[in-house]
Amino acid sequence: MKYFGGCDVGSTYTKAVILDENGNICADTTIKSKINAEQSAKIAMEEVLNKVGLKSSEDLEYLIGTGYGRNKVPFADENISEISCHAMGVHVTDPTVKAIIDIGGQDVKGISVDTDGTVKNFAMNDKCAAGTGRFYEAMARGFEMTLPEFSNLSLNAKNVIPITAQCTVFAESEVITLVGEGKPMDEIAAGIQMAVAKRCFVMAKKAGATDSITLTGGCAKNAGLKQAIEHVLKLKVIDLKTDPQLMGALGAAEYARQKGLAKLQ
Repeated sequence: MKYFGGCDVGSTYTKAVILDENGNICADTTIKSKINAEQSAKIAMEEVLNKVGLKSSEDLEYLIGTGYGRNKVPFADENISEISCHAMGVHVTDPTVKAIIDIGGQDVKGISVDTDGTVKNFAMNDKCAAGTGRFYEAMARGFEMTLPEFSNLSLNAKNVIPITAQCTVFAESEVITLVGEGKPMDEIAAGIQMAVAKRCFVMAKKAGATDSITLTGGCAKNAGLKQAIEHVLKLKVIDLKTDPQLMGALGAAEYARQKGLAKLQ
């Protein structure tokens, strides 16, 4: 059996996936990114290689690096942008999906997927951290909660307390003030989720979403955000069968599989 790898070095988490020659996922891992991107890639790859029983990345037929630190994957045969890899990862998971909102640690992307898994169009907000994984970490701190606890907090809110600040720093201060005033925490959380959903509106339009969309990245696991996006954007959010946080690494591994098999022919 021949194996192919993808390593997605993100600003917050690093993910790695190994596929066999038939495109089946043999192993995956997700670790917290280190300050040094190269170290993150080495640790993540070591973990997935051990799961498959391989000694080193040299035992892979082909390996592609992607993500924020894609140029720091020293053992990769080449690197491909995370936009292309997320599109391909979603395509091999669910070919019916044509529009993606990828919410990463420090940016938000809207991606339109073509019939072969390549990128048709995309838009990116990387000028402001509002609505990103960093933003949600700041909000969870304001509530003195873990991220999973915060993501479910708004689900049963009866009302929404609007969050007016657009900046992560000011929004965190606004949230702390509202919590201190004794406002219902679930209603404050609902306001936060609504604010982020509205920021995703332009991205969804750029991605060509008409009736449905899927979310990728760690924030795709945020149940409150999914609910808010469906409410604000009037779009059905499609749940992926594979962990949405792995889409970049999965897409990189699929590109590696295609390129590796072509090289062997």
